[in-house]
Amino acid sequence: MTESLFQPFVLNATLTLDNRILMAPLTRCMADDNLVPTQAMADYYARRADTGLIISEAAIIRPDGQGYPNTPGLFSAEQIAGWQNVTSAVHAKGGKIFAQLWHTGRVAHPHFFGGEYVLAPSAKKVDGSVPRMRELTYTVPKPATAEDIEQLVADYALAAENAIKAGFDGVEIHGANGYLIDQFLHYSSNDREDEFGSTPENMTRFPLAVVDAVASQIGTDRTALRVSPGAYFNIEGDKRDRQVFDHFLAELEQRELAFLHIGIFDDSMEFDYLGGTASNYVRSRYSKTLVGVGSYTAETGSEAIHNDKFDLLAIGRPLIANPDYVEKVKKGVALVEYSDTMLAELV
Repeated sequence: MTESLFQPFVLNATLTLDNRILMAPLTRCMADDNLVPTQAMADYYARRADTGLIISEAAIIRPDGQGYPNTPGLFSAEQIAGWQNVTSAVHAKGGKIFAQLWHTGRVAHPHFFGGEYVLAPSAKKVDGSVPRMRELTYTVPKPATAEDIEQLVADYALAAENAIKAGFDGVEIHGANGYLIDQFLHYSSNDREDEFGSTPENMTRFPLAVVDAVASQIGTDRTALRVSPGAYFNIEGDKRDRQVFDHFLAELEQRELAFLHIGIFDDSMEFDYLGGTASNYVRSRYSKTLVGVGSYTAETGSEAIHNDKFDLLAIGRPLIANPDYVEKVKKGVALVEYSDTMLAELV
C-alpha cells in the first residue's frame, strides 16, 4: 500500500529526493533567546534525515516578524551559524533540508522586538493572544506602506540568501496559515484600495513579488511556496477569495517552483467557495509538483498520490512522535501515537 512513497522523486535538474515523504514544518519554539538554533535542534532534525526532504520550522526573516517565543531567525550572523550546525547534521545523515521563511504580519507582537507596532496589509486586528504567552493580546497593526512592502520583499530575498549560506538546499516561502503573505490574499484581512488591494491582481502583487525576488536570488529550483486558499486559521473566509487564488495559481503555474505546498491542518476540511478541499482545488489549477498535508497517514497519503491528488506527502505530528517514521512505515511497525506532551522536548 505504501511502496510508492519510497521511490526517488525528481523535483528538478538540481534536486532529487530519496523518497516522497517530507517532514512538514513544525513550530517548536526551541531556539535560544537570540533566536539562534541550538544543538538540540540539530540533533532533532538529524534524526529525521531519512525523509525525502525536511522543511524546517518557520524562521523569521527579520525581528518584527516574530509572533511566538523562541522561534529561530535567519537574519543575524549567529542565527546563520546556528542553522549551519543544523544543516550539516542533516547532510551528514544523507538528508536534504529546506528553510521555511516567515513573517507573521498582524500575528506578530511588539513585545518580541521592542517595537511600537506590527505590520500587516490593513489595520485589522486578529482576535486572541500569543500562544504560550497568553498575557500578550494582539494589537491593531499598521498598514504597510509601499516603501514597507518594498523593504519586506528585499528582506525575504536576503533571508533566502542567508538560508543558502547556512547550508539549506532551498527555501519554502511561508505564504499560508494566516501569516503576512496570506493576509494579503484574503479579503477579511486586506481591505486596501491601493495597488496591493481590492482586486485579485493587486492582492497577489506582494506575494508574487516575494516569490520572484527569492527565485531571482537563489534560483527557481530552490524556491518553494506554501499556500492556504481556504481561510481557516487567524483569517475569516470570503467567497471573493476564490477569485484571488484563481489568479494567484494561474501566475504560479507560469513559474518553475521546486514545489507548491498546501497549508492545512486537516485536508478533509471543505470550503464552499473552493468547491471542496483545498488540495483538490489547487490540484485542479496547478499541474506542477504539489505537496499534500493534513492528517494523512502513510496509507491514505500513498493512496492520494496514486490517485494524482498530489505528488509528495508531508507528515507533521507523527514525525514528532516517531523520529524513525520512514523506517517504521517501511517495515510496517506500529507508530507511537502523538501527544501534546511531546512538545515539551525535542526528541
